[in-house]
Amino acid sequence: MSLPKIDKTYFTSFLADLLNIPSPTGFAEPAVAFVEKELSKYKQLKLSRTRKGALVAKWEVKSDLPPVALTAHVDTLGAVVKEIKSNGRLRLSKVGGIQWPSVETEGVWVVTSKGEKIRGSVLIDKASGHIYGAAGSETPRNDEHMEVRLDARTASDKETRELGINVGDCVAFDTRTEVTNGFIRSRFLDDKACVANLVAAIKSMAEAGQSPVRSVYFHISNYEEVGHGAAAGIPSEVAELISVDMAVVGEGQASDEFHATLCTKDGGGPYHFELNNKMRTLAEKHNIPYKTDVYTFYGSDGEAFWRAGGDVALSLIGPGIDASHNYERAHMDGLNATTNWIMAYLLGD
Repeated sequence: MSLPKIDKTYFTSFLADLLNIPSPTGFAEPAVAFVEKELSKYKQLKLSRTRKGALVAKWEVKSDLPPVALTAHVDTLGAVVKEIKSNGRLRLSKVGGIQWPSVETEGVWVVTSKGEKIRGSVLIDKASGHIYGAAGSETPRNDEHMEVRLDARTASDKETRELGINVGDCVAFDTRTEVTNGFIRSRFLDDKACVANLVAAIKSMAEAGQSPVRSVYFHISNYEEVGHGAAAGIPSEVAELISVDMAVVGEGQASDEFHATLCTKDGGGPYHFELNNKMRTLAEKHNIPYKTDVYTFYGSDGEAFWRAGGDVALSLIGPGIDASHNYERAHMDGLNATTNWIMAYLLGD
């Protein structure tokens, strides 16, 4: 059986829309709701939410085989307001592993607890070249020296608080999403690209009139970037779990942007050998371009479920993403390969 055709125009449009919804960990509800609305179009799916706010979509079929699950996360890196400085600017506390040099001068939205949005930008505290000279370039880019300059008339703690901003408010960085020559450049392709893979696979199968060979749960996680996203929300009846997350591209890695990748080991240890071989067999049968790799500084939602006591076979697949946790880039070849791999797994042929 051939795999259903991927609607590549839809994939790119959906991904761009999702990328442009701010959703740092802890503040991911708007992105979860966007995916929920999209999946509500398919009568094959039964949608529910966990108490933690994750989205679970069940595609139930009649089968003697135990259910399986796939998970991808919609939460991203970001920050919260750590301190309102005496000059009215904001000191931040990072959410996840954002790299300060990668967001220096970037635009941000500060989202207050009442939902108000105030524009600003990230700068070092010695940003003016005409004042600090070489001291600016020598200033460490770290928590102590990075600040948000608000686009508002404020020069004091009091004036900033009067804008409605308080300690703990969400700070979301601009994504700068651009599609060019088959590449997608954006912050937070990790892991919204893989959420798009799941949604595109569901769309392709549903429109082709094809169903999974066994019941499947699609788990859209909202706390992955801080390490516990899928620790809850995967039903105990699930026998196999595929974590769909970015593949690391860079020096010393086998992964690239034009293949999907099977991760055999990461910072949490090896994945499930037999399920990995099953995924290899499916990729080779369907001529899906893939590589295998090992990621040193990496953990996944699947491992979060394992550590929470989840009794499943676990594999990790995903598209190659260059410059992870920085200004990331993917290519449609690797993204399409991942979508096809998901469909091959679900169709089980």
